[in-house]
Order: sequence, then C-alpha cells, then structure tokens
Amino acid sequence: MADRVLVIGSGGREHALAWKLAQSPHVKQVFVAPGNAGTADNGKISNSAVLVSNHTIVTQFCKDHNIGLVLVGQEALLAAGIVDDLRAAGVRCFGPSAKAAQLESNTSFAKAFLDRHGIPTARWKAFTNPQEACRFITSTDFPARVVRARGPAARKEVTIAASKEEACRAVQEIMQDRTFGDVVVVEELLQGEELSCLCFTDGVTVAPMPPAQAHKRLLDGDQGPNTAGMGAYCPVPQVSEVLLEKISDAVLQHVIDSMREEGAAYVGVLQTGLMLTKDGVKILNFKCQFGDPQCQVILPLLKNDFYEVIQAAIDGKLCSFMPAWSENRTAVCVVMASTGYPGAYDKGMEVTGLLQAKELGLQVFHGGTALRDGRVVTSGGRVLCVTAVQQDLAKALGEASRGVAAIRFTGATYRTDVGQRGLRLLEHSLCVSKGRSGSSALAAGLAARSSLQGCHSEARGFSGFFDLKASGYDDPILVSRTKGLGPKLQIAQACRKHDTLGQDLVAMCVNDILAQGAEPLFFLSYFACGKLAVEVTQTITGGMAEACRNAGCAFLGSEVAELSGLYSSGEYDLAGFVVGAVERGQGRVGLQRAGEEDVLIGLASSGLHGRGCGIVRKILLMSSLHYSSPAPGGCGGKTLGEVLLAPANVYSPSLLAVLRSGHVKAFALLAEEGLLEGIARALPEHVGALLDALSWKIPDIFCWLCKEGNLSEEEMAQTFNCGIGAVLVVQKELAQHVLKDIQRHEEAWLIGRVVAPCHTGSRVKVENLLEALQLSSPQRPLNNTDVESPQQPRKSKVKVAVLISGTGTNLAALISYAREPGSFAEVVLVISNKSGVEELRNAARAGIPTRVIDHKLYGSRSEFDSTIDHVLEEFSVELICLSGFMRILSSPFLRKWKGKILNASPSLFPANKGGNAQQQGLQPGLKVTGCTVHFVLEESSPKAVIHQEPVAVKADDTEETLSERVKEAECRAFPIALQLVASGAVRLGAGGRTCWKRQGQSPCPWHEESAGASSRLAPEPGGDTSM
Repeated sequence: MADRVLVIGSGGREHALAWKLAQSPHVKQVFVAPGNAGTADNGKISNSAVLVSNHTIVTQFCKDHNIGLVLVGQEALLAAGIVDDLRAAGVRCFGPSAKAAQLESNTSFAKAFLDRHGIPTARWKAFTNPQEACRFITSTDFPARVVRARGPAARKEVTIAASKEEACRAVQEIMQDRTFGDVVVVEELLQGEELSCLCFTDGVTVAPMPPAQAHKRLLDGDQGPNTAGMGAYCPVPQVSEVLLEKISDAVLQHVIDSMREEGAAYVGVLQTGLMLTKDGVKILNFKCQFGDPQCQVILPLLKNDFYEVIQAAIDGKLCSFMPAWSENRTAVCVVMASTGYPGAYDKGMEVTGLLQAKELGLQVFHGGTALRDGRVVTSGGRVLCVTAVQQDLAKALGEASRGVAAIRFTGATYRTDVGQRGLRLLEHSLCVSKGRSGSSALAAGLAARSSLQGCHSEARGFSGFFDLKASGYDDPILVSRTKGLGPKLQIAQACRKHDTLGQDLVAMCVNDILAQGAEPLFFLSYFACGKLAVEVTQTITGGMAEACRNAGCAFLGSEVAELSGLYSSGEYDLAGFVVGAVERGQGRVGLQRAGEEDVLIGLASSGLHGRGCGIVRKILLMSSLHYSSPAPGGCGGKTLGEVLLAPANVYSPSLLAVLRSGHVKAFALLAEEGLLEGIARALPEHVGALLDALSWKIPDIFCWLCKEGNLSEEEMAQTFNCGIGAVLVVQKELAQHVLKDIQRHEEAWLIGRVVAPCHTGSRVKVENLLEALQLSSPQRPLNNTDVESPQQPRKSKVKVAVLISGTGTNLAALISYAREPGSFAEVVLVISNKSGVEELRNAARAGIPTRVIDHKLYGSRSEFDSTIDHVLEEFSVELICLSGFMRILSSPFLRKWKGKILNASPSLFPANKGGNAQQQGLQPGLKVTGCTVHFVLEESSPKAVIHQEPVAVKADDTEETLSERVKEAECRAFPIALQLVASGAVRLGAGGRTCWKRQGQSPCPWHEESAGASSRLAPEPGGDTSM
C-alpha cells in the first residue's frame, strides 16, 4: 500500500526531497508545506497550507490525511522539537530529536561536544560580554575572525571577518541588537579546502553520501557577501577514497556514536561542514538535514529508492540497506538569486524559460518562487537552482550553464564559476596531502621492484609506461581495481604486526581483476599516516613487492602522505591500485551459462578477510581474550592476532589459464564475503546452489569463532568464507579434469552443485555446516556439553531488562551490543521510574517494550519493587541491568535477584569506592580512575566485580572532563560485562564472589576470584573500544 508523505519547508531543498520521494512506487502523494511554485500540482506533488509552526495542527493534519511519513526540512522546526511531538503522537517522522538537533541549533553545545569527544574543530570561545569577546579577538595568537550567533526561530548570523577590527564590530552589532540571542561564539579562521560530507544514519549505522562542495560567496572568485549557497557540485575531486573512508570513520561515525553515548541518538541526515587543513580534517559546523544547495546535487546521484532508505533508517535497519550511488556521474547546480540578496530584494518578478530548461534535460528546483495568476514569480532571495547530471564535471558545468542562460527574470544574479575549482584540480591532478615526504625513505624497499615484459619505470618515480604489444597483447581491454583492507588494518596496528599487509593488499586487488579474466600488469599503493614510521612502511612495501613478483605483475611503488592531526600515533591507512589486461573476447565468464547439475569447485582460503575481521574484533571485545592469546588447536602455536592477519592467497598464477580455457561457467571470490552472498552473486537468478560442508576442510579458527561468538549456522555462512576463498562453476563432465588442473597449484575440492532455487530464503544452502565445524578441530573437538547433536540450535539469548531513571544512561550501548551477531543477550524490556524521558523513546524506536513505574505512586519501597518484579516476570526476564537507575532497591528484591543484577559504578573498586569518584580521581598523584561493572548485592563488595575499564587522569582534567570520559568507559564496559554473564563465563558464587568458568574443561568447572575481574588495562584488541 502506497503512502502519503509530508515534506515541511519551502526551499529548493524541499522541492528536491519531494521530487526524489515522488519517484518511489511506495509513495502515492507528496504534500509540501508551505511549498513553492515548483511543488504546486506537479504530478504526485502538491502544496499544503497547514500551519507548520503549530505542532498540534501538523499532527492533526497527518492523522486526517493518513500521512505515513514526515520529512522536516526547516532547521527551526527540528530545534523546536517537531520530530519529538510527531513521534509521540504516533506519526513516523524522519529527522533528529530536539536534543540531537542542538548540533546545529546551539553553536556552544556543538563546539563543547566536539571538544568532549576529541573531534578536531577550530579553536573557539563563547561570550556573553562584547568587551570580553573583543579582548579575546585581539589577544589570541591565532586569527579569531569567525563570529557566530543564533537567535529566535533559529535565525543564524555568521561573519567571516577580514580583520580583527571587523570581527570586533560584528560582535558589537550582534550583541547590541540582541536579535541573535545573548551568546556569541568567536572561532579561529581556518585555511584550506572546504567541503560538505553528509550521511544517512539510524543512530548506530552511518551511510556516507558522496562529498559535495558549495560556493558560499555571492559573486565569482569567492567575492561578495557570504550567502546560504550559490551553487554546488558532487562528488568532489579533492577527496580521495582513502580520505573519505577516514572521514566516515573518524568524523561521521565518531559523532553518531558519541551522540548515542550521551543519550541523544541521532536519526536522520547529518551534514558536516569540513575544512581540509594542513593539520588534517576539522569540523566547521553541522546541519541536521540536507544542506541547500548540497541536497540538489546529492539526491540526483542516489540509485536507491529514497523512501526505502528513509524507512530503513527509521526502523534501525540501515546496516542491511546501505544506499548506492551513481558511478562516473557528476551533478552541478547553479543558484539564481534576486538582486539585493542576501540583503533586501524585490519580489514579484516574472520567471520565464523554465520549459526550455526542462527540454534541455535539466532539473530546475524552485526556492523563492510563487504562483500569481498562473505565472511563476520571484518571492525569495534564492529563487531557483538549476541542476545538471553528466558523465563528468566539465560536461555537467556546461549543461548547467546552458540552463541558466535559458531562464530569465529581472535582476537575476548567479555565479559563472561554480565547480571551476574542482575542474582545475582535475586538470592539474592535485592531491590533498603533503606529497612524497617519505619517498626517500622507501628507496631501499623500491629497489627490488617486480618487473614484467613491457613495463618501463624510473627507479625513483611512481609512474611508468607499459607496452602492451611487448607483452604479447593484440587487442587488449584494460581492467583496474582499487582496494583497502578495512578492519584488518586496525588489527595489524593493535598487534604491531605489519609484514602480511602488503601481500594481503596485492592479493585482494589482483584477485578482483582475475574475476574479469584479466592478467595483472602493474600495481601501485597509497600510504597515509600522521607521522612516518620508516620501518613499518618499508615492511609493508617489501611485502607488496614480493607479492607482485608472485602474481607476475610490476610494482611501480607507493605514494606516501603525512597528514598530521588526522591520524593518531601508530595509525595509518593503506590502499592499492592494480591495472590488468585481457584480450577482447577472453573477458569475464557469462553468468547465464551456469545451469542445474553443474558442479562447484572450491579453493582453500587462508583464513578471515574483509568484513569477517570486523565481527571478530567485536567478539574479542566481549570476551576475555586478546590478539596475543593462543589461537585454537591446530593453528601451529600461533596467536589469534597472527591467525587473523594471515594474508589472502594470490590466485592468478594458478587460475588465469583455467579461467581462459572456456571450461569455467562462473567464478566467485569469497575471501571478503560470506559463502551465501558470494556464491549467489556469481549465479544467474534462475538457479541456486547446494553445498556440503563436509566436503572441504574448515580451518580451526572458524570453529572457534562459531563457539566463542555464539553464532548460528546461518550467521557463519552469511558472514564468513568458512575456508573457501574462491568458487568455480564447471560442467559436471569436466569437473574432475578442471579440479586436477587446479590441485597442481592450490588445495581444492568438489564442494557442491547448482540446483533449482529455493523460493524462500537464500538461493545458496550449506548442509552439514555445524557438523563440519565440530570436526574441523580434532585436537580440541566440541564435546557433548557444548553440542548434544549436529542439529542442536545454539544457546538461546538471555532475556535482559534495563532499569533507567532518565538520560545519561548506557542504554544505547546495551541495545547496540544486543544486536551484534555474537551477543548472548537480548534486551526485552526497559523500565523507567520517570515518564517522558528520552531513553524511553529511544527504546521504543528500537522496538523494545517500555514500562513506566513511577515510584511516587507507591506507599513504600517494597510495594514499588514488587510492581517491578511482577513486570519482570511478565516478560520472563533473566538478567537486570541498572543503567542510571536512581532508586535504592529493597533487600527482598535484591535477595530474589541475587547474581542477576548488574550495575556500573564510576570508579575502580575498591580504590575509589564511594564518595565523589571524579573528585577523588583528581587527587594529587593519582594517575588512573575508571569504572567498574559488578553484581549488585545488599552490601557492595569488590569481590563481586565483573569487569573494569581504566581511564587515565590527565594533567588538565576537571571533574567535568574526567566524568565524561568515565561515562564513555561505562558504555564500553557494561556490554562486555553483560556478555560475560549472559554467556555463562561469569557468575556470582558463594560468599558474593565472582566465579569464572575455566576454559577447555567440562562439565563447567568454576573457580572463584576476588580480584579476577576482566579488565581493559591492556590496549587489546586494537585499542578500539567501539561496540
């Protein structure tokens, strides 16, 4: 059933939102309130006169018109809490809560938030006194020339002053007028490349959008007054794939995670204004919706159904519905404004030429327009936004210019240089880095380059010529691929083990072009770090050179960029690029050739790669193991870290001839994917596959992961390759012949066959996987206490209730943990003794039942506790987590739930037990404080400790800053402790002591420890504590 959607706003952004939503088959009508001439009776789109400033009236409108979704474009309404009010009334709404929207509506809050969480931004200070602000401006040793203020109705004032005197005048004018409130923020003026990076988010997952660059100044050459935006283009050449990934992780994901930790989960679109400075990326500002005009160049590149993306974000399922973006397409928009903008301007000027622009294939988004007697007239400062989408930036610029020339109205003002900076960067191949500061240090590593017939390169250069004819090609097609290593890099940095990364990167790139039937010709890499560590760089580069020799391709070298301020000590990013060739007609095998009864040949994988490494990191975070822990039996005495860092196999030497023989009908690489997805992608839609897991050898590490992570058969097959690195589909009669050819070079097996697809679930089925996992580790098999039969399901999740009293809790962290594949717990209930708190709404959004049990309505503590106990039994709760719960529980309640209640305390038992923990943590000579998760007893005891998380005390710490870091530590520690208890690794023993289950023994022997709590005193795994 199709929905009606309401978009609130009247600008070009809202027109673009309505235009994109109207393309969805799930949407039958889009109302825009109040809208403009472009959204008036335009197909599915029409305007509404509903009074959007009155939330009650908007709510009633939604109910009267069966509105299924509301999008709020206007920032003032987000800040006023319209999303909160609509959701409370049962109306689905896409956008952040008022609390989360403070990132944009409250400059002081946003700046303090960034400082609290160590996210780079310009230096700043807030003032209520203009004289103090001016003294700050004139006395600082940096250019404090950006003046920001905000007043009623979210009116904004930003002055970028050319001098300190001009900045002081701006402060005086703003604070004397008081139109913009009583607080002014003075910031450092940053220098560099400015751009916008946006993302969709459901409060946990971040889905980045292509970066855009907006032109803020009114006139060409970045002259004239500052505006809301006179044009934009997307994507931008200034941002490499490596840098974009870093921004996604270190900025966007960091912000969303930090907001969630502070009890203000952010759901919606987040736009960050960034500056690429010589000291790294710094945040300028936030926008809690698409920017205008950024929206008009980003949405045209979205390939997915916009409505479906929004619904996935609202439902918390964005991780399973990540948006896709058009490749090799660029969007450019040029804003046409009224004379006088951004100051006073005339209205009522007739607009002509709109039909001609449409005939040119352009999309014209209306902003300040209205209908008068059937004519379109100007009614605002920014009137129109002309958007063109083409194969490249130059063509898009040309098309947008043609559209602007076709449209006329009196006094039209626009820029003619939109996107020209990006064009110059493309022409001159500029790179946002410090260049090859590490090149000389790599000379020794590059001296041993691989060579290949036809390749000519200078020993000191990272470019070269390749003579394809000299390599024996007559009519070649070039194939290229670029790759990174993702979570594996973090594991290597945590283990300080870098020697396998070079081979891994080469293998990933070379294997990908092998899927196209291409032979690798030459390989290059990009290495970015905060400070160059020559030994590490040489180790990685040497591994690349060796892997290239094995793959039979030339290694041209590695570009090194030092980006101080962007990477912490020991951190780096790595990306590889390979170019290969294949003769025309010898390209990729056709998917449609595979048919029923064809046979699947599987090649051995060296271990875990790709997204599987990310799951392993999370499993380790929730266990008592580290990367330095011994790997499971059968791994040759290696540590877990060494096993996890095993590089991928390079398949091109052994498979290239086989793939070009014509005997292979389909080919799939599984190193980075799970069995199900990887094989399904290589098969035509009309067939499926049936695999027998007993037909190949599964490495011990997968057996360990299944058990340690509490993963089901389906989760194992979806997430991991389970020992198969690549799959070939061949005709049944040729299977043995092809298998023997492969087995001369690689370990391989006949692992299954092509079958008619099952109409429910995955098209690929894996039989006997659980039994094979048991048999994969003969040195330490799973015994009867672990698995009673091959078909026994995994242990059901423990049902958990979380008791809260308001905000500032660990609830978001606990919910996020419970959704992890390896979690042993499920949050089934949230109880609060206060109504209307944000955490109740967060729980409801996560689909978790909530109850309010107000202690003020009960005559005694025991009566209050008895009611809670009754509700806990109603939901069959097995464990209780106290998360900011401010009521003292009665002795009968504690006795009944003894060993079943967990709490987090902001101190390290017993050192800082009791009193003001942060105040005690600042005592002279004390260098560490932290938090403790423990069982709750009638009399608190250090013997009941489950897990501790230390926090270093810094020299400049205050009670506030130290408290914030301890709260962050609690959000990491509580899920780990809950996993330990829910999995059965920890329980409360006699005398109120914590008991730990011994590893590798049965039946379940326990030993008691009074000081044996798990602890994060070491940085493993990864020094990364994100859940």
